[in-house]
Amino acid sequence: MKRTWWVLGALLSPILAAHLVLAAGSFKLGEKAPSFTLTAITGETVALDSYKGKVVVLGLFHICDPCMMQGTTLQKVSELMKGKEVAVLGVNSSGDSKKSVGEFLSAFPVKVTYPYLLDPSKVTDKLYGGGKFIPNVYVIDQQGVIRWQRVGNMDLAGDAAIVAEVEKLLAGGQSKM
Repeated sequence: MKRTWWVLGALLSPILAAHLVLAAGSFKLGEKAPSFTLTAITGETVALDSYKGKVVVLGLFHICDPCMMQGTTLQKVSELMKGKEVAVLGVNSSGDSKKSVGEFLSAFPVKVTYPYLLDPSKVTDKLYGGGKFIPNVYVIDQQGVIRWQRVGNMDLAGDAAIVAEVEKLLAGGQSKM
């Protein structure tokens, strides 16, 4: 049995390594965040560039349980950062319909009050290298530069970790991965 696990691990290791290399290619720390303009589920047009001067917490989501958990975490971040120069944005980057996204949001354990954007053409998925690595959370500084990024819903992308990175930027420091 141990030999089977060892062989399985040896066979899967290159696949896992390839996925990690692909994921690393999507991390654009220190680069300008790619701009986009999308429509919120509520109908407003939202452009990332309009948030210059604020720290932006950007979540890229599909319709899945980990994305619901991370989206709920972003709601907590939004509430904790209320009144500060911080914007929280969620994007359904998988091209799902407005109806499907609305149903998904209505299943959240909390009411989402931050702008939740629809991306029917999957522009953000391409710009930010999402796709297979969802949910993604980015912290973008006041000049529009990506300073922090995490994939997945885990302690590394919990509300305390995100708030700590945002607070560093608000204090004039730079977040690091």
